[in-house]
Amino acid sequence: MPIFRKDPCGIICMIITYGAVFYADYVVIRWIIMTSFYDSLWGCFHLVAFNIVVAFLTAAHMRAVLSDPGIVPLSPTKIDFSDHNTKTLKERNSELEGEAGAWTICSRCEAFRPPRAHHCRICNRCIRRMDHHCPWINNCVGEWNQKYFMQFLIYVGILCLYASALVVYSWVTVDCPFCPQDTLIKQTRVLHSVILMLESLLFGMFVMAIMIDQLSAVFSDETAVEHVKKLGRHRPRKPRMTLLSEICGRGPVLLWVLPCHSAPLGIEQVNNYHV
Repeated sequence: MPIFRKDPCGIICMIITYGAVFYADYVVIRWIIMTSFYDSLWGCFHLVAFNIVVAFLTAAHMRAVLSDPGIVPLSPTKIDFSDHNTKTLKERNSELEGEAGAWTICSRCEAFRPPRAHHCRICNRCIRRMDHHCPWINNCVGEWNQKYFMQFLIYVGILCLYASALVVYSWVTVDCPFCPQDTLIKQTRVLHSVILMLESLLFGMFVMAIMIDQLSAVFSDETAVEHVKKLGRHRPRKPRMTLLSEICGRGPVLLWVLPCHSAPLGIEQVNNYHV
């Protein structure tokens, strides 16, 4: 079932994201393709290709936003904490979190949670294999939507490279018979091109840094939360393809880069569990 968090920070970040994407689409179509590639088959090619990337980016982002990141169902009966205090629970959880397959207790949810699940203060629920809460998708990055989050980063990176390449080509093209000759229009075209170039560089470096961090977390089999708490250092090493399969699913590798559903390994084992 689709979910949407009413977090003001997340909503603002989403508006900024789509504003930047659609502004880039506008500049590429109006001020680059319709001038430098006017009356050319390359213009049609770039128009279709660029908007395909925009469509994939939008689809991956919406899947990351609306998908369940791996919310741990609440138990129908609350746990009795009368014999426990917060300090005792923290000590007990610290001992168990380092053990493979160990369940812990969440004092906020007042319920048991499976291995590698952590509580998100913004979502106010425990999330399976929680990496972090990302305001850019207005959702947690967890076991069931990390694939879409990584796809979103990849598509943003591709879009930034594509837009930068088109801007550079339009600048180095000396003979441009279809470029506007009016001074005001030429200045407007240059201004939009400069803004798009700066946007592409900033967003490109930003998502590249996050993507490197995500890949590092996947290949080390250690989420950002586990890295801070130093919980994954004694976990057995797995092949990289196995680790990627745990995130992207059992399907063909081609599906790993498409924003379509592919259940991560083990998801069917936890759809209906109660302790």
